Amino acid sequence: MGVTGGAIGQPGLDDIPGDLLAAVVTFLERTEKPRPAPMPASPLRLKRWNPSAEAYRTLFRRVGAPWLWFSRLAMKDETLEAILTAPTTEIYAACDRQGIELGLLELDFRPGGETNLAFFGLVPELAGKGLGRWLMANAFALGWRADTVKMSVHTCSLDHPKALGFYRAQGFVAYKRAIERFPDPRVLGLLPRDMAPQIPLLAPES
Repeated sequence: MGVTGGAIGQPGLDDIPGDLLAAVVTFLERTEKPRPAPMPASPLRLKRWNPSAEAYRTLFRRVGAPWLWFSRLAMKDETLEAILTAPTTEIYAACDRQGIELGLLELDFRPGGETNLAFFGLVPELAGKGLGRWLMANAFALGWRADTVKMSVHTCSLDHPKALGFYRAQGFVAYKRAIERFPDPRVLGLLPRDMAPQIPLLAPES
């Protein structure tokens, strides 16, 4: 496979240190109100959730660790708690019949009628069972209000390989890309070094 060149034939590649990661972030939005439709069947139920910082991080890690989600793991408790208890934040947990949290839906209601899907996902064991459509149907039902003009979400190239296609299939349209560089959370000790083996860890153990 060849390397794509940049402007005037210059290589479009920049080295980054082994303790950093880089990802292409794609921003998407949906400006058309979802049409009424029956809620997809699901063995899970969705509940409004008011977790402690510790409980939130536990579910956040279960859902996102395979894709190196780490932003909320790096926050101080008081910073995270301020987000979780903000009047513009609504958090829901998808639970099984025993009440165990297996999915996360976090809505951020922003000025101007925008609802952002801040975090959206299910534990890896539930992948491929069609439950993402059920969770998104709930996101639309809860997040699209009378004054809502759009819903937004973003995903990156380190996320589940089907994430971008899923959002587009749900009516979201990509409108912007950006490059994000950040410390590898496995190097920081926020996640185990053997987490997300599909993303090679380049930094040696210190």
